[in-house]
Amino acid sequence: MKLYHGSNMEIASIELQKGRPGKDFGKGFYLSAELKQAERMARLTTFRQGEGIPMVSIFEFDEDTANKDDFIKIKHFHAYNEEWAEFILLNRNNNTAQQAHDYDIVIGPIADDAVGMQLRRFLQGYINLSQLVNELSYIHPTIQYFFGSPHAINLLRKL
Repeated sequence: MKLYHGSNMEIASIELQKGRPGKDFGKGFYLSAELKQAERMARLTTFRQGEGIPMVSIFEFDEDTANKDDFIKIKHFHAYNEEWAEFILLNRNNNTAQQAHDYDIVIGPIADDAVGMQLRRFLQGYINLSQLVNELSYIHPTIQYFFGSPHAINLLRKL
């Protein structure tokens, strides 16, 4: 399957150490199956960095090989739910170099601005976890793909 990565530069090779902690699924390399999402991310990254030009790098992900590989640990969130919310909060609150989980690949909904607002409401005590998940059920999720280990990165081929 084709996956897209939006940035302010072309990604010739993936360097995991350049990832930042505190992201939805931890420090790693993120892609989307939706080209438009990657294009939005490219524009946003370019704006935030104040340099470069919006670029979308395309990769082929061999999902069948990943699912058959006994050494790849994959977590798949199919929708917003309490487990997903707790996982997001765990990773967003981890600003260390050490991952908060042991998954090589994580697939699941993005916590974008609309979702982030609901997460802030939860963290500030305005809503509980089940209310958070209920609020999120009205948002159409965009799925992101996280690759957090060299073994996982080897399943991506630059196109």
